[in-house]
Amino acid sequence: MNDQPVPYVGFWARVGAAFIDTILMIIIVWPLLTWIYGSNYWVDPERDMIAGPADFLLNWLLPAIAVIVFWVYRQATPGKMAIGAKVVDAKTLGPASTGQLIGRYLGDYVSTIPLFIGLIWVGIDAKKQGFHDKLAGTVVIRSR
Repeated sequence: MNDQPVPYVGFWARVGAAFIDTILMIIIVWPLLTWIYGSNYWVDPERDMIAGPADFLLNWLLPAIAVIVFWVYRQATPGKMAIGAKVVDAKTLGPASTGQLIGRYLGDYVSTIPLFIGLIWVGIDAKKQGFHDKLAGTVVIRSR
């Protein structure tokens, strides 16, 4: 039996990982949206929430698919890999199921909506779980 404490990843490390992931996504998406919609895309006050199909695909669908695929195949996004963290099942500490990971991604919206309380909760919780982790039954632990 392993009596060592589980190396949960805390709030600030996860903020750093999210920052890395956000920068990478901007590097990919920004030029594509500018190429498709022109530079006015970024400053047009008359623009609707979603400018068109490419806007939806690049801003909503691509990030969702990319994050879930990274979680399924690597247990981490590039940001989490950079800080040596991975997303695992909370009970077994083994790989989370695809269903859990999709639930975790969708749960991120639940964590964000009430003033980011569900994300801030990572800094308070004993297992460093945000609301999205609790909903999906996952934790983020050190991978090395």
